[in-house]
Amino acid sequence: MAFFRPEPTRAAGSPVSERIGVLLCNLGTPDAATPPAVRRYLAEFLSDPRVVEIPPALWQPILHGIILRRRPAVSAKKYQSIWLPEGSPLLVYSRKQAVMLRGYLGERGCDASVRLAMRYGQPSVATELDALKAEGCTRVLVLPLYPQYSGTTTASVIDAVTEWTRATRHVPELRFVNRFHDDVGYIGALAKRVQEHWMAKGRPDTLLMSFHGVPQRTVDRGDPYVAECRETARLLAAQLGLGKDQWQLSFQSRFGRAQWVGPATQATLEQLGRAGARRVDVVCPGFVSDCLETLEEIAIEGRAAFTAAGGGELDYVPCLNDHPAWVTALAGLVQRHLQGWQPLPR
Repeated sequence: MAFFRPEPTRAAGSPVSERIGVLLCNLGTPDAATPPAVRRYLAEFLSDPRVVEIPPALWQPILHGIILRRRPAVSAKKYQSIWLPEGSPLLVYSRKQAVMLRGYLGERGCDASVRLAMRYGQPSVATELDALKAEGCTRVLVLPLYPQYSGTTTASVIDAVTEWTRATRHVPELRFVNRFHDDVGYIGALAKRVQEHWMAKGRPDTLLMSFHGVPQRTVDRGDPYVAECRETARLLAAQLGLGKDQWQLSFQSRFGRAQWVGPATQATLEQLGRAGARRVDVVCPGFVSDCLETLEEIAIEGRAAFTAAGGGELDYVPCLNDHPAWVTALAGLVQRHLQGWQPLPR
């Protein structure tokens, strides 16, 4: 038997208020840089069968008996090293993107409600979809902020939306943006971010493009993520006019003992260090907002690995964050996916 959320009622004769909604979705973040908050976040994140494709009967004892007892304290210290006065960088920048996007859409004559959700943690997908419905949205575009599609990320957002619809009696029309890895505006914004960095710091010996990794079995089962990462890297290199010997691609954030796609970012940085590279720049095109994986894993741990191996200087190129070129690209992406949906009179 289904249990539906109570929905707001409308007085007889009152005008119908109908709007278009845009839901931006990012991965998520702990509420605070503390072990208890990190534990809650990791428990939700690592319990998603899209993320860890191990039978729950085998995985849950490992997760709760080992990982959630050891990892939260270690991860909390890492979060503390990158935490902003306003909170988690990922949440801070994602909120700015949502606010700016609504303004940019409004300037283009698109009167849409824009809200931000996190797949894990707060604000939740269900809460923000409820809010869009309360604002009168009858059509909602869901845009996961993952440029490259993967079952571990984009499909998990779709799962969360679908779960919400199961408890919602009057479901709005829904559309999903599955990928934008080759979007002209996105690639252009990445190139502009790198070029601005080079104008301030000069060009490096090598530009390393580091993407979040996935287990090899994910690719073997048909996930297109790695192929889309490679296409993004190729397009960005072409936009920057780089030759084959001026850039490399790698994958970061390995977890567990399974085989992951390679080459690994840390191993690549160590190899570049041993080769005597004077300067390496690292950009992370798969992340549109700076987070633990960029600010700590690359800018702190990656730099340390590179210099310890004999390398010179490692510079991290910030994510797109609230760069105007990125929000302009995001607005264009949204408008293309809203074609045929015109804002309805309120």
